[in-house]
Amino acid sequence: MSLVRRIFKCHVRLGLIGEPMQVSVNTNDNINGTLVLPLWQDSESMPAGSEGGVPRALKSQIDTVLGAGDYKAKSGTAMTLAGTDGGKALLIGLGKPDDATLQSMREAGAKVTASLSKIHGKTITVKFSGIEGEHMSAFVEGMILRDYSYDKYKSKDGDDDSDDGEIEAHVTCEAGKTEALQKSANLSLAVASGVYLARDLGNAPPNDLYPMAFAEQAIAFGNEHDNVKVSIINYEQAISMGMGGLVGVGMGSARKPCMVIFEINPDMPGPSPCIVGKGITFDTGGISLKPPPSMDEMKYDMHGSATTFGLMKALVASGHKDRVIGVTCMAENMPSSNAQRPGDVIKTYSGKTVEVLNTDAEGRLVLSDGLWYTGTKLNPSYIIDLATLTGACVVALGHEASGLWSNDDDLRNKIKEAGEHCGEIAWPMPLFKAFEKEMTDSKIADVRNLGAGRWGGSNTAAAFLKQFIPNKAGTEEQIPWAHLDIAGTAWGAKTNKMVKNGATGIHVRTLHHLITGQ
Repeated sequence: MSLVRRIFKCHVRLGLIGEPMQVSVNTNDNINGTLVLPLWQDSESMPAGSEGGVPRALKSQIDTVLGAGDYKAKSGTAMTLAGTDGGKALLIGLGKPDDATLQSMREAGAKVTASLSKIHGKTITVKFSGIEGEHMSAFVEGMILRDYSYDKYKSKDGDDDSDDGEIEAHVTCEAGKTEALQKSANLSLAVASGVYLARDLGNAPPNDLYPMAFAEQAIAFGNEHDNVKVSIINYEQAISMGMGGLVGVGMGSARKPCMVIFEINPDMPGPSPCIVGKGITFDTGGISLKPPPSMDEMKYDMHGSATTFGLMKALVASGHKDRVIGVTCMAENMPSSNAQRPGDVIKTYSGKTVEVLNTDAEGRLVLSDGLWYTGTKLNPSYIIDLATLTGACVVALGHEASGLWSNDDDLRNKIKEAGEHCGEIAWPMPLFKAFEKEMTDSKIADVRNLGAGRWGGSNTAAAFLKQFIPNKAGTEEQIPWAHLDIAGTAWGAKTNKMVKNGATGIHVRTLHHLITGQ
């Protein structure tokens, strides 16, 4: 069935809240605005080569503080110096050189942005000296990623004279490193635009961001770029196509479900990477109603789709030339007289039937249709789905890592390595045959949407999804597939220093690195 493009009107246009900071790299000794000085632990004076252009009074103040041991430059610390005629400085601790990693440097960069206040202004100069190129790049990336806030719905007091402008960051380093650092900063800015979009979508209130509103944002994105095609499977089409998983979850809401298909560089040959996102714009649990505490956080239940959309933006912004597909399965899970019930049996797009034992296990139902459609219609080289799928994954891994399941060892290892490189941990989890047997043990249908007990809930959820991965054409071997359960990392991750609060935009960077190698 051909897909029909439509624009669905929503009342509020959900554009980007803000763009990433401006970053320029050079060897100029001039200090613009506040001096930002990264320092190794126990430094007793300014690093050799960093003094150029620093006013004498400010240099004296810095050396006095360091020489007296008043600032140790431990990892995760910062100190502001002001009050001299020489201007202001923000000292940033890097910790011990031997302990430095890409992630520790990102976190140090994030500390810069988190520490900025009215006294520092919006213009800063970061002076690097004697620091490795990849560590400088990570530091700048951290600054960029932390420069985000979601204040679209906050009213500004008439007496509020705070500066809402973008941060202008001037970065200086040794002459032989400037070109590589500027290139790296430009890439970080491009990818961060996708991270910002994913955060915006995740943070948006569900009365404004519902399935068709998400579709409108996607259509607008497609219209802005010649190398992007966006198609929508609307509610009526989903019914006629037999997408019982998507339809069943969303039919109880007045705001009907849809599926959004992104094609980046659609004219390039496949097979291509395909990313599939769970997009429950609000999850009440349906008839199996969730308890009231923290139900407001269920607006984040669409973060798998937010990451998918954000990845598409990051790939376009960074100039990726190959074909990549994104599929988002959008629905609102609401209780009503025509909502799906526990005990229902639905027929999915694959033809397999599912016994619905709990309507709050809904994400796997919409994904069942998205995964099968992707595998049979979109020519994937591999499929990766992202979903805020189970509380059991949060119990297992906390907010420190996403769960990672895969039917392909090579794909699993590549995702794990990409996550480690980006500081977004994806932790391998088991796909035992026993879990698959448990999920195919329904007495009245092909599959059940809930395990037999409370144990291993994130594993049985992954085993459910595996039932909807088609085989490679003409073989008995499944298409390579991986599942990322981001329930613990999509929001509320207080140890994630790359974001102040709210949606994190998790795995936009991981998947961009996996796909592009950058």
